[in-house]
Amino acid sequence: MHNPQLNKHGELQHLLTLEGLPKAMITRILDTAASFVSVSDREVKKVPLMRGKSVFNLFFENSTRTRTTFEIASKRLSADVINLNISASSASKGESLLDTIDNLAAMHADMFVVRHSQSGAPYLIARHLTETHQQHVHVVNAGDGRHAHPTQGLLDMYTIRHYKKDFTNLTVAIVGDILHSRVARSDIHGLTTLGVPEVRAIGPRTLLPGGLEQMGLRVFNDMNEGLKGVDVIIMLRLQNERMTGALLPSAQEYFKSYGLTPERLALAKPDAIVMHPGPMNRGVEIDSAVADGAQAVILPQVTFGIAVRMAVMSMLAGA
Repeated sequence: MHNPQLNKHGELQHLLTLEGLPKAMITRILDTAASFVSVSDREVKKVPLMRGKSVFNLFFENSTRTRTTFEIASKRLSADVINLNISASSASKGESLLDTIDNLAAMHADMFVVRHSQSGAPYLIARHLTETHQQHVHVVNAGDGRHAHPTQGLLDMYTIRHYKKDFTNLTVAIVGDILHSRVARSDIHGLTTLGVPEVRAIGPRTLLPGGLEQMGLRVFNDMNEGLKGVDVIIMLRLQNERMTGALLPSAQEYFKSYGLTPERLALAKPDAIVMHPGPMNRGVEIDSAVADGAQAVILPQVTFGIAVRMAVMSMLAGA
C-alpha cells in the first residue's frame, strides 16, 4: 500500500503520523535535527534552507507552544511565516476547510502546518492537494484530534536518543491519560519502530484505551509496579478539560495514585530521565520537586523540538 507521506522516490512528502513511517526515515529526521543543534545543546543554529518559501500555520485549535515552536523553526530556516487563527476567521463565515486550503494555496503557500480538533483533518488536506495537482504544497500535522502529534513524538525520540544513545536496551514508561493523548500514540509508534524492547503503559483503567497489549505494550494500573527499573518516564498531561465526569474522582486522588513524586521516581533506574510534553499540571501529574529536579529533561525537550521541526520542514522542502 502506498504511504501518503512519501513520494514515489521514497522521500518525505507530508508528515501526518509516525505510524507506518519507516525506521530509516525517522532516523534520518533525528540525524538532520542533530545537525541543527549546537555543540552546547543550548542553541539551535540558523540556516537559510527555506529562504523564499512560505509556511502557513493553520491552527483550528489553540496551542501557543506548538505554534510558537513551529514559528521559531520556520524563521531559523529563513522561511516566511503566516499565522492564521482560523477558528476566528473563514470557518466562522461558513467556508469549508478545503475552500480555505485552495485559497491559501493560490497565495503561493509552500507548506501548511495544521492543527485541528478533528482526527484526520491533515490527511484530508494532503489528499485534496494531491487530487488537485498541488503536490508542491506539503502538510505537517501539528496535532489532530486524539489521533497523532508526530513532531512531538519525534522530539521525544530525539530527547531519548540524546540522553540514552541507543533504543534497543531501554524500558520506557508512558504514564497517565493515554486514552485522550495523541502524543502517547505518536510516542508508542516511534518507540516500537525504533526497536525499544519494552514499552509500558501506566494509568487507571478509565484512562487506558483497549488494544494496548496488541500494540506490544505492557499495561500497569499500579504506578509503583510499573515504574520499577525503567530508563525513561514520559508523563502525560491530564487533560483537565476532561477531568470531570466518571473517568476520575478528582485531581488530588489522581496525584495520590499516579503523580510522579521523588519517592516514585526512586523506583526507576538511578539515571532514568523524566519527560513531559507540557504544559504541566504541577501537583496533578508531577511533583514540582521532580519537574525541577536533576532527572527532568523537560526544558531540553522544548529546545530539541525546534531542531526537530526544522528538520521536518527542511526535508519536506527538499533542502
